[in-house]
Amino acid sequence: MTEKDLWEAFITSNNLEDCEYEAWAFGVEADLLAHLVAIGEKTATASAYPLYDLGNEPLPKTGAYSVILDSNDNGVCIIQTQKVTIVPFSEVTAEHAYKEGEGDKSLDYWREVHEKFFTECLNEAGLKFTSDMKVVCEEFSVVFKM
Repeated sequence: MTEKDLWEAFITSNNLEDCEYEAWAFGVEADLLAHLVAIGEKTATASAYPLYDLGNEPLPKTGAYSVILDSNDNGVCIIQTQKVTIVPFSEVTAEHAYKEGEGDKSLDYWREVHEKFFTECLNEAGLKFTSDMKVVCEEFSVVFKM
């Protein structure tokens, strides 16, 4: 299903008008992570704050809607952001790591994979990863899926 078809079905079924949304896929393993979101296993994500700053991109906002895409840009589900916090990488909590729903859901696993991912993304932008780098921690809930 296309992102637009999924969005239209959502706004029609909820009698909404003039709502904005973003559509995006997770940067690594888009299909797996979209599936984990759709089944309610993944209810949080994290991103590198310096990349928002560098690209002059707005931070996620509480109440915002997003269409989650798979690796083929098909709409999988729609989420609504419930909470956004910004903390240093070294202060991301075990609770947040668990909510991300990946691997064994431990903080050690989260740190290992996210340090690698953030390092690669930051290097591509000419920046360096540090353990005190700010991380945007976002919690969300699935509000629609077909």
